[in-house]
Amino acid sequence: MTYLSRAVFAGASLLLLLSAMALIGFGVSDAIHSIRSPEKSGADAVLDVLGYVIVAIAVFDVAKYIFEDEVRRGNDKRSAAEARRSLTKFLSTIVIALFLEALVVVFKTARADVSQLIYPTALLLASVLVLVGLGAFQRFSATVEEKVGDDDEAEERKDKARRRSDG
Repeated sequence: MTYLSRAVFAGASLLLLLSAMALIGFGVSDAIHSIRSPEKSGADAVLDVLGYVIVAIAVFDVAKYIFEDEVRRGNDKRSAAEARRSLTKFLSTIVIALFLEALVVVFKTARADVSQLIYPTALLLASVLVLVGLGAFQRFSATVEEKVGDDDEAEERKDKARRRSDG
């Protein structure tokens, strides 16, 4: 069953990687068509490409995360600190992508219809909330790691030490 789940995760990771590459290709192709089109400005074309690339980077990061944590590592037991670092790295990339996408949408909306800026602003606020949530997660998990140790065997070491002192 382990090989089957690894194969499924490897396939999903490969599919996400190919999708990210396709997004970049479609973005560049779309930009070339837009630049040749007289009704669309070059700046709009560049903002469209940025949007595609930002989403592609986020999709690529998800693919990388799945591959590293599920395919390569598999069922290996990880410490809490290692899991926290891995999740933090993954979420940091997603937060950066959210902020960049929100900025692209702000610029595009400001050029087209300023009255619609509420939607990009909501996206920026959502990005801030994800960042604050990540900070809270970091703080709480670091506090727990200080109390119990930096890995999952901390409790086992405490139990062994208690048994030695009792025995």
